[in-house]
Amino acid sequence: MPPPRTRGTALRQRLAELRGPDVPAKALDARALAALAANPGCARRAILDGAGVNKAALASALGSPSAFGQSQFALTRGNAFEAKVKADGGAELLRLVHDRLDRSAEPPVGARVPDLTATGPRGRTARTELELREAAAHPGVWTLLDHPMLALDVAGSPAFLEPDAVVVHPDGSWTVVEIKSFPLLDGSADPAKVGAAARQAAVYVLALEELAARLDAEPEGDAGAEGTSVSAPRVRHRILLVCPRDFSNQPAASAVDIRKQRAVTARQLARLTRIEDIADALPEGTCFSPELPAEALAEAVESVPATYAPECLSACELAFHCRSRSREAGAVTSLGRPVRAELGGLTTVEDVLAAARGEAGDPDDPAVAALRRAAALRAEALEAACR
Repeated sequence: MPPPRTRGTALRQRLAELRGPDVPAKALDARALAALAANPGCARRAILDGAGVNKAALASALGSPSAFGQSQFALTRGNAFEAKVKADGGAELLRLVHDRLDRSAEPPVGARVPDLTATGPRGRTARTELELREAAAHPGVWTLLDHPMLALDVAGSPAFLEPDAVVVHPDGSWTVVEIKSFPLLDGSADPAKVGAAARQAAVYVLALEELAARLDAEPEGDAGAEGTSVSAPRVRHRILLVCPRDFSNQPAASAVDIRKQRAVTARQLARLTRIEDIADALPEGTCFSPELPAEALAEAVESVPATYAPECLSACELAFHCRSRSREAGAVTSLGRPVRAELGGLTTVEDVLAAARGEAGDPDDPAVAALRRAAALRAEALEAACR
């Protein structure tokens, strides 16, 4: 077995071949990593993201351009709302954190809001880590990090992530803050949007946990101010989601438990670290460069199995292409995961209809039995309606 360094070099070379000659890798961000957790069984997305393929360019080259992304109006509105939430040194934001997550602490008066300016993502990551060390060395003080930069190891390479904010509580614990422009109506929001925000926040929590583990591994006296040792801080698994209240521009907040999303994301990222298994199963010479002829590119993409679901339309640039192929194949996944789960071993619409008509399928299979019963009830209802 080759040493880890050689294996890692070979994998990076293989992934570069999949992108195409001289094609730079598209860096993974928190949205992309969160989308992986939303559809953990999709090998196609895993290999494309792992190789740094630009899926938007790939979708356009395949003739199924993506409508994925926010409108300019939504971005402008979101930036304006975030600026309002963070005005006056983040006073309102810290008040919401205190009110929703840490009422036992002293009110956030005179909080630290350090400057995180630095050159490049690595410089900003180092600056963020320095300020988190500094906050850990000064307990009893609230600290607000505005747009910190975090690094998360993904398939052996760092992915640089930028949460809206991270708050350090007086007890030294860390909280991720997500600021979104969709409204909280009567104290609740669209569950799908909240779920997407929770998955995105879970990525930030994992990155903070990696940083906390590094702090814990440092020898005493290395990290703290004036020789004070710094123990690993606690990363809270309840994040603060800040949204406009009702139809106003006033901020409201909700505490969201993201332990489930964190566990799913961690499993999917662990799967990405074994991405070489997916790459090794591909035919020799496979390449996903958008510069390839459409027919060759489609063949390359189809060589990797996909797990399409309607939820992909809001999370993946290739969703329209995969939906088209799923419908052509008559796959029941195009009807949604709940339907797919109920049908057991019946994977195509043709199989389902044949089972319902009694032309195929094991009568002892609960899914087949339910389909035949439903078909019989439908026939009875139609017969009664025609009398």
